[in-house]
Amino acid sequence: MAAPDDPALLDETFECTFQFQPGWIDLTLREGTRAEAKALATEVVNRLNPLGLEIEKSAVLDDMVERAVDLNDDVPALAAAYYSEAGEALANLTVDSYGDEGVRRPGPEEVVPLLLQWGNAKVTGTPQITHFERAAGPAVRIQAMLKVKRMLGFGRKLTGFVKYAVFPTGMESLVVGTVTWEKVALTEQITRLADEAVRTMRITPLPAGGDSTSADGGTA
Repeated sequence: MAAPDDPALLDETFECTFQFQPGWIDLTLREGTRAEAKALATEVVNRLNPLGLEIEKSAVLDDMVERAVDLNDDVPALAAAYYSEAGEALANLTVDSYGDEGVRRPGPEEVVPLLLQWGNAKVTGTPQITHFERAAGPAVRIQAMLKVKRMLGFGRKLTGFVKYAVFPTGMESLVVGTVTWEKVALTEQITRLADEAVRTMRITPLPAGGDSTSADGGTA
């Protein structure tokens, strides 16, 4: 329960869309229920080429259902995953917004240490940090590896991530896209896929009682 003096969350709505290349599956759920996830996964799996699958369709379906439920747990603006032609999930993508009423949004430099904070993991090595401009506003790209705590707190596993923080013009929220993956050997391939996807990202503010205005994602 929030403390009485905690600032209220920003009541700022927007639409986030991508022009996904083949392999990316939009797993955003409106209701967040398992039934909705199963219906979505069933529709997607039925369109897959069974000859290319190296995994049973039922296993792909189960994975997609669980993944959709997990990715939508915190009600992101968008959730997606990348699946190989063989049916293996290689990467997760979520887009979230952050902001409090009356609290100044951190700038591109200030946000870097915040983006490197993870609740159940620690950044290892030196992060790759890039600042750039896009039509929606200034943006920051951070790529690094994580040591993630395993279940029950025993041991660690390496996970790759790249975060894209966007400061949309005309909005007070910070919009962050996060891509994570566990197959470290595929880091180059997955980061390329992530960058290509984020280049197509569009952020469309939805002001109450007004027409939406679109902000092109530009080039990452």
